[in-house]
Amino acid sequence: MKKLTKQHWLKMIFITIMWLVLWEIADRVIDNRIILSGPLHMLSSLAEQVAKPDFWMICAASFLRITLGFLLSFALGFALAVLCYRMPLLKDIIAPVMAMLKIVPMISFVIMLLIWVGNQALTIYLSFLIVLPLIYTNTLAGLEAVDKNLLEISKEYGMSRWYRFKYVYRPTLMPFLISGCRVSLGMSWKSGIMAEVIGTPKPSIGREMYAAKTYLQTGNLFAWTIVVVILSIVFERGFLWLLEKLDVPRQQAPAANPHMGKEGM
Repeated sequence: MKKLTKQHWLKMIFITIMWLVLWEIADRVIDNRIILSGPLHMLSSLAEQVAKPDFWMICAASFLRITLGFLLSFALGFALAVLCYRMPLLKDIIAPVMAMLKIVPMISFVIMLLIWVGNQALTIYLSFLIVLPLIYTNTLAGLEAVDKNLLEISKEYGMSRWYRFKYVYRPTLMPFLISGCRVSLGMSWKSGIMAEVIGTPKPSIGREMYAAKTYLQTGNLFAWTIVVVILSIVFERGFLWLLEKLDVPRQQAPAANPHMGKEGM
Protein backbone atom coordinates (compact mmCIF):
# COMPACT_ATOMS: atom_id res chain seq x y z
CA MET A 1 0.00 0.00 0.00
CA LYS A 2 1.33 3.39 -1.00
CA LYS A 3 2.70 5.39 1.92
CA LEU A 4 1.34 8.93 2.18
CA THR A 5 3.68 11.81 2.97
CA LYS A 6 3.01 14.45 5.61
CA GLN A 7 2.06 16.92 2.87
CA HIS A 8 -0.51 14.48 1.48
CA TRP A 9 -2.05 13.98 4.92
CA LEU A 10 -2.25 17.73 5.53
CA LYS A 11 -3.82 18.25 2.12
CA MET A 12 -6.42 15.53 2.76
CA ILE A 13 -7.25 16.95 6.21
CA PHE A 14 -7.64 20.47 4.79
CA ILE A 15 -9.94 19.30 1.98
CA THR A 16 -12.02 17.23 4.41
CA ILE A 17 -12.45 20.17 6.79
CA MET A 18 -13.36 22.43 3.88
CA TRP A 19 -16.18 20.12 2.74
CA LEU A 20 -17.42 19.65 6.32
CA VAL A 21 -17.62 23.43 6.77
CA LEU A 22 -19.52 23.83 3.47
CA TRP A 23 -21.86 21.00 4.52
CA GLU A 24 -22.55 22.70 7.87
CA ILE A 25 -23.15 26.06 6.17
CA ALA A 26 -25.63 24.45 3.74
CA ASP A 27 -27.43 22.85 6.69
CA ARG A 28 -27.76 26.16 8.50
CA VAL A 29 -28.94 27.97 5.35
CA ILE A 30 -31.59 25.35 4.51
CA ASP A 31 -32.51 24.95 8.21
CA ASN A 32 -34.68 21.87 7.62
CA ARG A 33 -33.73 18.63 9.38
CA ILE A 34 -35.81 16.53 6.97
CA ILE A 35 -34.11 17.84 3.83
CA LEU A 36 -30.53 18.02 5.16
CA SER A 37 -28.72 17.19 8.35
CA GLY A 38 -25.32 18.84 8.88
CA PRO A 39 -22.19 17.30 10.40
CA LEU A 40 -23.02 18.41 13.96
CA HIS A 41 -26.55 17.00 13.87
CA MET A 42 -25.26 13.87 12.13
CA LEU A 43 -22.66 13.30 14.88
CA SER A 44 -25.35 13.81 17.51
CA SER A 45 -27.52 11.17 15.80
CA LEU A 46 -24.52 8.85 15.51
CA ALA A 47 -23.83 9.19 19.24
CA GLU A 48 -27.45 8.26 19.95
CA GLN A 49 -27.19 5.16 17.78
CA VAL A 50 -23.88 4.06 19.31
CA ALA A 51 -25.41 4.39 22.79
CA LYS A 52 -28.15 1.88 21.94
CA PRO A 53 -27.55 -1.65 23.33
CA ASP A 54 -28.01 -3.39 19.97
CA PHE A 55 -25.78 -1.05 17.92
CA TRP A 56 -22.75 -3.37 17.79
CA MET A 57 -24.92 -6.41 17.09
CA ILE A 58 -26.48 -4.61 14.11
CA CYS A 59 -23.05 -3.63 12.77
CA ALA A 60 -21.66 -7.15 13.27
CA ALA A 61 -24.62 -8.78 11.51
CA SER A 62 -24.28 -6.61 8.39
CA PHE A 63 -20.49 -6.91 8.42
CA LEU A 64 -20.64 -10.71 8.58
CA ARG A 65 -23.24 -11.01 5.81
CA ILE A 66 -21.35 -8.79 3.38
CA THR A 67 -17.97 -10.28 4.29
CA LEU A 68 -19.24 -13.81 3.75
CA GLY A 69 -20.71 -12.90 0.36
CA PHE A 70 -17.45 -11.27 -0.73
CA LEU A 71 -15.20 -14.11 0.48
CA LEU A 72 -17.36 -16.74 -1.24
CA SER A 73 -17.23 -14.81 -4.52
CA PHE A 74 -13.48 -14.28 -4.16
CA ALA A 75 -12.82 -17.99 -3.59
CA LEU A 76 -15.10 -19.20 -6.38
CA GLY A 77 -14.07 -16.46 -8.82
CA PHE A 78 -10.39 -17.26 -8.32
CA ALA A 79 -10.94 -21.02 -8.64
CA LEU A 80 -13.07 -20.63 -11.78
CA ALA A 81 -10.47 -18.36 -13.39
CA VAL A 82 -7.71 -20.94 -12.76
CA LEU A 83 -9.86 -23.74 -14.21
CA CYS A 84 -10.82 -21.68 -17.26
CA TYR A 85 -7.19 -20.72 -17.82
CA ARG A 86 -6.27 -24.40 -17.96
CA MET A 87 -9.41 -25.47 -19.87
CA PRO A 88 -10.35 -23.00 -22.64
CA LEU A 89 -13.54 -24.95 -23.38
CA LEU A 90 -14.80 -24.28 -19.84
CA LYS A 91 -14.04 -20.58 -20.36
CA ASP A 92 -16.30 -20.55 -23.43
CA ILE A 93 -19.04 -22.44 -21.59
CA ILE A 94 -19.28 -20.04 -18.64
CA ALA A 95 -18.68 -16.86 -20.67
CA PRO A 96 -22.45 -16.27 -21.19
CA VAL A 97 -23.05 -16.67 -17.45
CA MET A 98 -20.40 -14.11 -16.55
CA ALA A 99 -21.70 -11.72 -19.21
CA MET A 100 -25.21 -12.07 -17.80
CA LEU A 101 -24.00 -11.36 -14.26
CA LYS A 102 -22.37 -8.15 -15.52
CA ILE A 103 -25.30 -6.74 -17.51
CA VAL A 104 -28.46 -7.87 -15.65
CA PRO A 105 -29.79 -4.97 -13.51
CA MET A 106 -29.08 -5.37 -9.80
CA ILE A 107 -32.75 -4.94 -8.90
CA SER A 108 -33.59 -8.02 -11.02
CA PHE A 109 -31.22 -10.10 -8.90
CA VAL A 110 -32.79 -8.65 -5.76
CA ILE A 111 -36.32 -9.66 -6.78
CA MET A 112 -35.27 -13.15 -7.87
CA LEU A 113 -33.21 -13.75 -4.73
CA LEU A 114 -36.07 -12.59 -2.51
CA ILE A 115 -38.18 -15.32 -4.10
CA TRP A 116 -35.47 -18.00 -3.98
CA VAL A 117 -33.63 -17.44 -0.67
CA GLY A 118 -35.71 -14.93 1.33
CA ASN A 119 -34.70 -11.68 2.95
CA GLN A 120 -32.30 -13.03 5.60
CA ALA A 121 -29.84 -14.48 3.07
CA LEU A 122 -30.43 -11.85 0.38
CA THR A 123 -27.38 -9.77 1.35
CA ILE A 124 -24.97 -12.70 1.11
CA TYR A 125 -26.20 -13.90 -2.27
CA LEU A 126 -26.44 -10.46 -3.87
CA SER A 127 -22.90 -9.50 -2.76
CA PHE A 128 -21.73 -12.85 -4.11
CA LEU A 129 -23.35 -12.43 -7.54
CA ILE A 130 -22.21 -8.83 -8.00
CA VAL A 131 -18.57 -9.48 -7.06
CA LEU A 132 -18.08 -12.89 -8.73
CA PRO A 133 -17.61 -11.67 -12.35
CA LEU A 134 -15.22 -8.91 -11.22
CA ILE A 135 -12.91 -11.33 -9.40
CA TYR A 136 -13.15 -13.92 -12.18
CA THR A 137 -12.42 -11.45 -14.99
CA ASN A 138 -9.42 -9.83 -13.29
CA THR A 139 -7.90 -13.13 -12.16
CA LEU A 140 -8.24 -14.65 -15.63
CA ALA A 141 -6.73 -11.53 -17.23
CA GLY A 142 -3.78 -11.75 -14.84
CA LEU A 143 -3.15 -15.41 -15.63
CA GLU A 144 -3.37 -14.83 -19.37
CA ALA A 145 -0.89 -11.94 -19.11
CA VAL A 146 1.88 -14.19 -17.74
CA ASP A 147 4.97 -14.26 -19.97
CA LYS A 148 4.83 -17.46 -22.04
CA ASN A 149 8.61 -17.51 -22.42
CA LEU A 150 9.06 -17.62 -18.65
CA LEU A 151 6.58 -20.49 -18.46
CA GLU A 152 8.49 -22.47 -21.05
CA ILE A 153 11.78 -21.88 -19.23
CA SER A 154 10.26 -22.93 -15.90
CA LYS A 155 8.99 -26.15 -17.49
CA GLU A 156 12.33 -26.92 -19.09
CA TYR A 157 14.08 -26.53 -15.74
CA GLY A 158 11.57 -28.79 -14.02
CA MET A 159 10.12 -26.20 -11.65
CA SER A 160 7.30 -27.58 -9.51
CA ARG A 161 3.74 -26.26 -9.69
CA TRP A 162 4.05 -24.38 -6.41
CA TYR A 163 7.30 -22.63 -7.33
CA ARG A 164 5.98 -21.90 -10.81
CA PHE A 165 2.94 -20.19 -9.32
CA LYS A 166 5.04 -18.37 -6.73
CA TYR A 167 7.77 -17.03 -9.01
CA VAL A 168 6.21 -16.94 -12.49
CA TYR A 169 2.45 -16.46 -12.14
CA ARG A 170 2.22 -14.45 -8.92
CA PRO A 171 4.23 -11.34 -9.95
CA THR A 172 1.96 -10.81 -12.97
CA LEU A 173 -1.29 -11.99 -11.40
CA MET A 174 -1.30 -10.01 -8.15
CA PRO A 175 -1.61 -6.48 -9.64
CA PHE A 176 -4.68 -7.64 -11.61
CA LEU A 177 -6.16 -9.34 -8.54
CA ILE A 178 -5.54 -6.36 -6.25
CA SER A 179 -7.03 -3.97 -8.81
CA GLY A 180 -10.12 -6.16 -9.13
CA CYS A 181 -10.52 -6.35 -5.37
CA ARG A 182 -10.32 -2.56 -4.99
CA VAL A 183 -13.43 -2.27 -7.18
CA SER A 184 -15.27 -5.37 -5.95
CA LEU A 185 -14.85 -4.57 -2.24
CA GLY A 186 -16.74 -1.32 -2.71
CA MET A 187 -19.37 -3.01 -4.88
CA SER A 188 -19.93 -5.71 -2.27
CA TRP A 189 -20.80 -3.10 0.36
CA LYS A 190 -23.00 -1.05 -1.98
CA SER A 191 -24.96 -4.08 -3.15
CA GLY A 192 -25.06 -5.61 0.33
CA ILE A 193 -26.51 -2.52 2.02
CA MET A 194 -28.98 -2.05 -0.83
CA ALA A 195 -30.12 -5.65 -0.32
CA GLU A 196 -30.61 -4.97 3.39
CA VAL A 197 -32.63 -1.81 2.73
CA ILE A 198 -34.93 -3.75 0.38
CA GLY A 199 -35.08 -7.03 2.31
CA THR A 200 -34.86 -5.46 5.81
CA PRO A 201 -33.38 -8.52 7.54
CA LYS A 202 -33.18 -8.25 11.30
CA PRO A 203 -30.75 -7.12 12.63
CA SER A 204 -29.09 -5.08 9.87
CA ILE A 205 -27.86 -1.60 9.02
CA GLY A 206 -30.13 -1.55 5.97
CA ARG A 207 -33.17 -2.10 8.18
CA GLU A 208 -32.14 0.89 10.32
CA MET A 209 -31.73 3.01 7.18
CA TYR A 210 -35.18 2.00 5.98
CA ALA A 211 -36.66 2.94 9.36
CA ALA A 212 -34.90 6.32 9.20
CA LYS A 213 -36.42 6.93 5.76
CA THR A 214 -39.88 5.87 6.92
CA TYR A 215 -39.86 8.24 9.90
CA LEU A 216 -38.02 11.05 8.02
CA GLN A 217 -35.05 10.85 10.38
CA THR A 218 -32.41 12.28 8.05
CA GLY A 219 -29.84 12.57 10.83
CA ASN A 220 -30.10 8.84 11.58
CA LEU A 221 -29.83 8.03 7.86
CA PHE A 222 -26.61 10.04 7.61
CA ALA A 223 -25.31 8.47 10.82
CA TRP A 224 -25.81 4.92 9.55
CA THR A 225 -24.25 5.93 6.23
CA ILE A 226 -21.11 7.00 8.09
CA VAL A 227 -21.11 3.65 9.91
CA VAL A 228 -21.25 1.83 6.54
CA VAL A 229 -18.38 3.93 5.19
CA ILE A 230 -16.21 3.20 8.25
CA LEU A 231 -16.92 -0.56 8.19
CA SER A 232 -16.27 -0.80 4.44
CA ILE A 233 -12.98 1.09 4.76
CA VAL A 234 -11.84 -1.15 7.62
CA PHE A 235 -12.65 -4.32 5.67
CA GLU A 236 -11.17 -2.99 2.41
CA ARG A 237 -7.91 -1.88 4.03
CA GLY A 238 -7.57 -5.16 5.93
CA PHE A 239 -8.21 -7.38 2.93
CA LEU A 240 -5.99 -5.39 0.56
CA TRP A 241 -3.24 -5.39 3.22
CA LEU A 242 -3.33 -9.19 3.22
CA LEU A 243 -3.21 -9.35 -0.58
CA GLU A 244 -0.32 -6.91 -0.78
CA LYS A 245 1.58 -8.96 1.81
CA LEU A 246 1.21 -11.97 -0.49
CA ASP A 247 2.53 -9.84 -3.36
CA VAL A 248 5.82 -9.06 -1.56
CA PRO A 249 8.70 -11.23 -2.89
CA ARG A 250 10.00 -13.50 -0.15
CA GLN A 251 13.18 -14.87 -1.71
CA GLN A 252 14.83 -15.70 -4.99
CA ALA A 253 13.54 -18.60 -7.02
CA PRO A 254 15.16 -21.92 -6.05
CA ALA A 255 17.85 -23.45 -8.19
CA ALA A 256 16.66 -25.80 -10.90
CA ASN A 257 16.13 -29.35 -9.73
CA PRO A 258 15.80 -32.12 -12.31
CA HIS A 259 13.71 -34.09 -9.84
CA MET A 260 11.05 -31.38 -9.51
CA GLY A 261 7.63 -32.12 -10.96
CA LYS A 262 7.17 -31.06 -14.58
CA GLU A 263 3.45 -30.39 -14.40
CA GLY A 264 2.22 -26.81 -14.10
CA MET A 265 -0.78 -24.60 -14.19
